[in-house]
Amino acid sequence: MKAMVLKAANTPFVLETLPDPTPGPGEAVARVLACGSGLTIQHIKAGRLPAEFPRIIGHEITAEIVAVGGEGSGLKVGDPVTAYYYLNCGHCRWCQADLEPLCDNTGGNVGRNCDGGYAEFIKLPAHLFIKLPEGLDYKAHPAEVGIITDAVATPLKVLKRAGVKAGETVAVIGGGGGVGIHQLMLARWAGARVIAVDIATDKFEACRDAGADECVDASAGNVTEALLELTNGEGVDVVIDYVSATATLEAGAAALGRRGRLVTLGGAGGKFQADAHVMLMKEQSLLGSRYVTRSEIAEALDLVARGEITPLVTDIRPLEEAEALHETLEAGGVTGRAALII
Repeated sequence: MKAMVLKAANTPFVLETLPDPTPGPGEAVARVLACGSGLTIQHIKAGRLPAEFPRIIGHEITAEIVAVGGEGSGLKVGDPVTAYYYLNCGHCRWCQADLEPLCDNTGGNVGRNCDGGYAEFIKLPAHLFIKLPEGLDYKAHPAEVGIITDAVATPLKVLKRAGVKAGETVAVIGGGGGVGIHQLMLARWAGARVIAVDIATDKFEACRDAGADECVDASAGNVTEALLELTNGEGVDVVIDYVSATATLEAGAAALGRRGRLVTLGGAGGKFQADAHVMLMKEQSLLGSRYVTRSEIAEALDLVARGEITPLVTDIRPLEEAEALHETLEAGGVTGRAALII
């Protein structure tokens, strides 16, 4: 099979021909049609996230099962599938409670601790494959379907984590980013008033198209003041921070209103300070949100299959152009998401 291999962090991809994988007991192999190219895997390529090398990265796949090792997986040849990102065990108390991101025995991540989707075939433990629902035209739109597992499922989980209700005001810090712009879509879908916050003002038109009612230029350094002004001093109901640097977290926390909720996920993961007295008097909540559960991926897939959300993929290239695509990712030049056709 053809595969794009990283020999080490911060080095170019190497296009190699490798043996086609064969499944052992409890494993399955799928032919990859497309694989999303997001910032998580660019962080691996650039050395900002540790990984085991050499490595085939990528995890947001659209694929079809071509071989199954053993019985009992529920998979059969020809099944259209995507993949779960965490190498969860599937049998600990957290996995059994449908809280796979908290798995006691996690083995890491697909495309980071085992080979991923930048190849013609991918081999994984069978339970990590997730069947695609009927009605999802994965053959016509393999790139858009592949990114659902992250770019759509993550914002959908955040809506539930924060308890977003129709009529509330939701501010998305990093709203112009690949996941952030889908969070704008999902917040609008949930009936919220939506505010995009970003330093990339050239992406504000796309933010508005995705569902933002207003956009705030974070480069001006007055995010809290801008959010309070847009809410007549009341503060926003929910701040979702996809940057999660100290400055953005503190600005978001200070912009919350009564019963306001701040959700942090991804990004820099910086430490920050919040006013405990204000939190007390306004009954505010500070929340963390990790990657999604398998059931949340299923919900996101169904949402797209019903036509209620349309994933935004603006840069689709063949496998051989992976290096150029990642250069664009690193430069922040992608609106929405990018993907490779394998």
